[in-house]
Amino acid sequence: MKKQLLIVVDDPANWPLDIPGVELVPARAYLQDSRYTAMRGARVFNLCRSYRYQSLGYYVSLLAAARGHKPLPSITALQDLKSPTIVRIASLELDELIQKSLAPIKSQEFVLSIYLGRNLARRYDRLSLHLFRLFQAPFLRAFFVRNQKTDRWALQGIGPIAASEIPESHRPFAVEMAQDYFRGARRRAPKKDNWRYDLAILVNPGEEESPSDEKALKRFVKAAETVGFAVEFIEREDFGRLAEFDALFIRETTNVNHHTYRFARRAAAEGLVVIDDPESILKCTNKVFLAELLERHHIATPKTLIVHRGNRDQVIPALGLPCILKQPDSSFSQGVVKVETKAKYKEALAKLLDKSELVIAQEFLPTEFDWRIGIFDRKPLYACRYYMAKEHWQILKRDGSGAKSDEGDADTLDLDEVPERVLSTALKAANLIGDGLYGVDLKQVGNKVVVIEVNDNPSVDYGVEDQVLKDELYRRIMETMMQRVEKVKERKKA
Repeated sequence: MKKQLLIVVDDPANWPLDIPGVELVPARAYLQDSRYTAMRGARVFNLCRSYRYQSLGYYVSLLAAARGHKPLPSITALQDLKSPTIVRIASLELDELIQKSLAPIKSQEFVLSIYLGRNLARRYDRLSLHLFRLFQAPFLRAFFVRNQKTDRWALQGIGPIAASEIPESHRPFAVEMAQDYFRGARRRAPKKDNWRYDLAILVNPGEEESPSDEKALKRFVKAAETVGFAVEFIEREDFGRLAEFDALFIRETTNVNHHTYRFARRAAAEGLVVIDDPESILKCTNKVFLAELLERHHIATPKTLIVHRGNRDQVIPALGLPCILKQPDSSFSQGVVKVETKAKYKEALAKLLDKSELVIAQEFLPTEFDWRIGIFDRKPLYACRYYMAKEHWQILKRDGSGAKSDEGDADTLDLDEVPERVLSTALKAANLIGDGLYGVDLKQVGNKVVVIEVNDNPSVDYGVEDQVLKDELYRRIMETMMQRVEKVKERKKA
């Protein structure tokens, strides 16, 4: 599907920008002309002079979203620009870059003009690009102040620049950057007519233990393209670009106090189909929540206590030694400690309670392997057995610095080979969370099956989880995402 590129302005006569293949549209025409209402998949660059509430510029972005177009800026981006909290978070995330970029400046205040991610002075290009990716409005003005006590810069505020407010000396540069950007937008447009929607896959190339390796990611892309997605890998700095897409697939380790959660929240707010959805991240990444949830629904787990400073002396009598202590947001075997003596128990618990008011304690159940049942859309997808690392009680063995030093083997079984009790217990547990993509970890001791935890964002690596289904595994996930996107689009049309 060929994407239309529209520049929407108050009055085209006052906008000297002529780019082949890009349609210049008066704002009132965009709002009132039925041709634009019926247009599908357009990218709308809103360059109106004002974005204030209920202005022409405001309604251009609002109705663009309602029509299934991709507005820049989006209504969410306009709200972010007004939010002191979002601005403060951006300042903290970009702190190192801000200090480096503004170090030569001697004054106490600095204003940075950003034109589609660029500044007239090349030394500010990196900072300009990062701010543009976080706050995606075509033209931005960022305000920085220096703290006299700490001698450090901070982002105080950021807002859109209307085209009419661009200084005369900046105008040729702004036009040049717009031309470059729109040419790039045409290059990024899908080349195949059967690519119906846009999928973003969030990754972190520097992550050592990412949920999917490079080979698996390539297979996700192939499967997505087969079902009709145009795919683009995005990273942390692309937060502001989410409105460009129809779906988001997170393949970076998630956490609530992390940019992955903000990506999921923003994607959901923009109406994207998102895996993992923010509610699943919130539920799965906190083991205290999971312990309460599983107990309330009578799903078997190892003997478990939620530990706080008032009941710390009850753990050993109830669970015995050795036992397992877990920080609530632990992942990939980190933040999980096996304690074998009272002294080690007290020492480990004290460290964990310094970080969290509540900690999980579980009885130690030694097994040769853990089951991992992958579930998507409330149906089993794959079944793996993860074996313990050699001479270790966990699947992953770590050295003193926390780095992975060894990993146990794994094999994948046909679902028909998995004990029925394992599958049914995994499904019951996952269905309490939602209809997303989950990995349910279980232990089997004789005829007893217990749930260890339910993970969002489970590992899907080439040659492991896909041993049985192979390319079909990736296709099933992408087919379901496409079906969900189509349902969203149909609801918007209704």
